[in-house]
Formats: sequence, C-alpha cells, structure tokens
Amino acid sequence: MELPQIRMESQMARIQIQQIAGKQEIQQPQAQISIQQPKAEVSMRTTPSKLSIDQTQAWEDMGLMHISKRIEKFANDGRQGLLEGIARRVQQGAELMKIENDGNPIVNQAVTNAHDQMKQLGIKFIPSHFAVKIHYQPSELKIDTEVNQPIINNKPQMPIINYQPGEVSTSMKQYQDLQIDFINLFSESA
Repeated sequence: MELPQIRMESQMARIQIQQIAGKQEIQQPQAQISIQQPKAEVSMRTTPSKLSIDQTQAWEDMGLMHISKRIEKFANDGRQGLLEGIARRVQQGAELMKIENDGNPIVNQAVTNAHDQMKQLGIKFIPSHFAVKIHYQPSELKIDTEVNQPIINNKPQMPIINYQPGEVSTSMKQYQDLQIDFINLFSESA
C-alpha cells in the first residue's frame, strides 16, 4: 500500500552584492613663497685725526728764536743780573757796616769781585727733554646701521581633491522557491 505523501522542495533566496570601491586622490601643490632680504643701510662718518707738533722750545734751546722772543730773553737776563748785583752789593755793604766783627770783609770782597764764579760742568742736552710738544687727537668713527626686515610673501595652495564615491548594488541572485507535490493522494482502488 502506498501512503499519500506531500513532497516539498524549497529553495532559499540569495542576495547578490556588488561593490565598486571609491577612489580618492589628493594632490598638495607647494605653497608659493618669496623671501627678499633688503640690505642693511650702513652709514659711517669719521672726523679726521689731528696731530700738532710744537717745536718752539726746541728751537729756542738751540738759540734759534724769533727776535721779539730774543729781546724778551735778554731783558729778563738783564733784569736777573741787575737784581743779583743789587743783592750782592747790599750784602757786601752790610758786611762793611759790621767791620768791627771778626773777619776781614775787604779782602774777602776783593777776592770775590776780582774773579768770575767757576762754571759748572755738566751735560746739557740740546734740545732739552720733551722740548718738542706733541698733541694727538684721534679720529672718531660713527657708524649708524638701519636693519631692514625681510619681505616674506606667502601664498598657500589649497589641496586638489578628486573623490569618486563607491557604489554598492544589491540584486537577487536566486529567488526563493517552494514546490509542493502531492503523491498518492488519491488511491486508484477507491
């Protein structure tokens, strides 16, 4: 005897996914930079140096002097000699006034007045030391500088971005299916 049967065949649905990847390109151009450095401004000023040499005293030490200076020197020497003579005569007169004191002033004065004083020997440098006067004024240097700041121009570049989005598409690869068969549902003998 054959039993009635129900046969079922099912097929599951299948989804198909297709994907296209996105693309992204980024380019970064270099920034435009220009730098200029102006030269510093420098100005220099100098005052000239001065050298003065005065050798008047050296010429005078050698006996070479201006006539007015020579007249003045002779006048001073004469005045000095006059004062020394007056002082000698005053001293000798005072000695003679006190002749009653011990000593022999007349003989002593005769010997002193008869002979010139002895000359002193020694080395005399002509011209004398430091007779030449030297005065030096050094030059002065003034430096003025003016610093110039650099000139910087900067222009940034924006990045170049190309973007192609990706795609995802879904579709049915296989649809669901259910088939039902009935076997031996009705018997032939009946």
